[in-house]
Amino acid sequence: MTGAIDTSLGDNMNESILRPRRSNLAVPGSSVKMIDKARGLSVDQIFLDLEDAVAPIAKPEARKNIVAELNRGGFEDKVRTVRINDWTSPWTYIDVTEIVAGAGANLDCLMLPKVQSGAQVEALDMLLTQVEQAAGLPVGRIGIEAQIENAAGLIALDAIAKASPRVETLIFGPADFMASINMKTLAVGEQPPGYDVGDAYHHILMSILIAARANGKQAIDGPHLGIKDVDSYRKVAARSAALGFDGKWVLHPAQIEAANEIYSPRQDDFEHAENILDAYAWYTSAEGGGRGAVMLGDEMIDEASRKMALVISAKGRAAGLVRENLWRAPNA
Repeated sequence: MTGAIDTSLGDNMNESILRPRRSNLAVPGSSVKMIDKARGLSVDQIFLDLEDAVAPIAKPEARKNIVAELNRGGFEDKVRTVRINDWTSPWTYIDVTEIVAGAGANLDCLMLPKVQSGAQVEALDMLLTQVEQAAGLPVGRIGIEAQIENAAGLIALDAIAKASPRVETLIFGPADFMASINMKTLAVGEQPPGYDVGDAYHHILMSILIAARANGKQAIDGPHLGIKDVDSYRKVAARSAALGFDGKWVLHPAQIEAANEIYSPRQDDFEHAENILDAYAWYTSAEGGGRGAVMLGDEMIDEASRKMALVISAKGRAAGLVRENLWRAPNA
């Protein structure tokens, strides 16, 4: 993790500092070997899974593994998240109490799957607060990542995003979502057979994105199960990245480089955004003439240009991009 993303853009965006999440690696909590391997991978976020990747009989041992491995350390350059089980399961309470009481000081977020209402987020917030207080941890430091996996969750997106200041991300969970709406396909990440025009997931992705941005949260795309087909992963990731998503899940090391690249600005776009910011700041100053709309080369820039440039600049800086060419004011 190279830095935080400053999303203080005004308008309807909440002022907040969000962590880079271009690549979000899923690791079963039941596999100490895989957890250990993840320490050396160049991902922005690692989430240790207690839900779908862990069989019911293996969950108690997986909790112990996660506590031990988080406390062992080695993930300090990554966002450290644990995906607990959803509120309809019998394991949610024990997931939260054991993980937070045991390793809360070395945990950044809990991911709540299958979120269907703001009340479910509020319940997790309340439980987290109680466990933090009992364990002597700072109250409110641990964030919540809300995974949207069915039609009810999609309809309640705004309430979910608003339910707690702990909420940091809204995440698309494609496999369960596809099942929940009876989509006729088994290929997670690809278009369903027969849908040959457009993108069958566009409405879902845009709904998640708009709710996230309206509430100052990040939007994260879910997994692509064809872990050996990196070209297909790139194609699917490029769609959500083009819309404005902040990152995507990775299930295998082969997908990491693609995620980090696709959800980072290109170097030339980063340079151009930085130039827009510098030029606009100068031209709107008294020294630059106090103008609100000016030409930068062959392009007109104004306040809207500045806001768009802020997004690209922030994502580039968070990704570790370094500016190579400085803009210089006329006659400077």
